[in-house]
Amino acid sequence: MSRRNRAFVAGVSAFLDDLAGMVPGAGLGSEQEIAARLGLSRTTVRSILAHLAGRGLIVWEGRDKRLLRLPGPADRPDPPEDPAAAFPGRFLGWILEGNVPPGTALNESELSRRFGVPVAAVRDFLIRFEPMGLIAKEPNRHWRLKGFTRAFATEMFEMRELIEMRAMRALAARPDRAEVAALAAAHRRILDGPEAGLAAFPALDARFHALVCAAGGNRFFDEFMQRISIIVHYHYQWRKEDEFARNRGAAEEHLRVLEAVAADRPEEAVRLFAAHLATARANLLRSVAWD
Repeated sequence: MSRRNRAFVAGVSAFLDDLAGMVPGAGLGSEQEIAARLGLSRTTVRSILAHLAGRGLIVWEGRDKRLLRLPGPADRPDPPEDPAAAFPGRFLGWILEGNVPPGTALNESELSRRFGVPVAAVRDFLIRFEPMGLIAKEPNRHWRLKGFTRAFATEMFEMRELIEMRAMRALAARPDRAEVAALAAAHRRILDGPEAGLAAFPALDARFHALVCAAGGNRFFDEFMQRISIIVHYHYQWRKEDEFARNRGAAEEHLRVLEAVAADRPEEAVRLFAAHLATARANLLRSVAWD
């Protein structure tokens, strides 16, 4: 998000706080007065006024600016995205979608400029991510992309299965019943809804596997699976022709696992989960054009 947009989002939030202390029908003052009160430029204030008028919060007709209704939670803008926090996903999306061939040299300063994040944030991520094997360190702040190969994907899934199968046995034996029930309900909603809603499945998939890994009670599981998760969830973007069918199939598999856990059928839950991981591995290996 640009600096200008961050200022706009912060300005909207500050102005909503201001409006919350008023009564409907109250005047808002001039643009100059609002700008001085919020510490913003008049240009930003005009953008905020137009935004709030469009939401039906205020009336803005020339010099007449009045509050129509008090703001509610739905009027709050989404917080600005932290570029450093978003960098891992954006970086992996860039390399995993085939934009960067194996063997490409990666420079920390160039990556910093490309993604709009500090060099230190780039370096910190690359150092932490190097053990995954996608990149290798070279002298003078350079890195080499080793590539997402079939061998890498196979090894990654072997490790994922070792970790998640152990964690799944723990979940089946000692489930967090409230979270299992909530997650099952979320899966039913997405399956009962329109097909387009299945585009949101990757976030639900991440939540499902996070629940499984948390049951393992091992901090090293969490660290490793966070890195794997970033890679795994990009395979949903690689092949679009059967995206909804794959998402529906995976959601149905999740739900069967969750229902077995909720019904205290641990052996069945573990068996169904193993089958789900096998399907996920097959989908990943089919989703990439391997050279």
